[in-house]
Amino acid sequence: MTDPQEDIAGVIVLPPFLYLGAVLAGGLLNLLAPRPLAASPVPLRWAGALLLVACIALVFRGARTLKGAGTTPDPMQPVTALVVAGPYRFSRNPMYLAMTVGYIGLALLLNSLWVGVMLAPLLIALHFGVIAREERYLDAKFGEQYRSYRARVRRWF
Repeated sequence: MTDPQEDIAGVIVLPPFLYLGAVLAGGLLNLLAPRPLAASPVPLRWAGALLLVACIALVFRGARTLKGAGTTPDPMQPVTALVVAGPYRFSRNPMYLAMTVGYIGLALLLNSLWVGVMLAPLLIALHFGVIAREERYLDAKFGEQYRSYRARVRRWF
């Protein structure tokens, strides 16, 4: 990987945009054919708010850990270090896990079945368009060091 243009994972899109697209698609479906998750959404909204707070905390912790190791959280930029500390000790993708938890929290806050349903295609796109590409890239860049990390740390949690 001597060519700087090749030293990237080649993800299809920045992950936050995948999540935003799924929320927008679910929101549009909800406008066209409203389907609430519950008739009385107050408990769902409290749970959703708590999940969003957890999401924000974990995203910031993950990003801070990456930056502290001298690398970037941007999957469209070259990685300069394999980070195995902080939340990366428990999950190879703690920021995607956090965004997924936040997405579920948002579906609960909005009391929208459609937003919840859009999680499945979102996770499929995330897996094939982002995570699988990142994993191939990290394997090529860090070799056995990454394979050892992958063998001892789960993808999600």
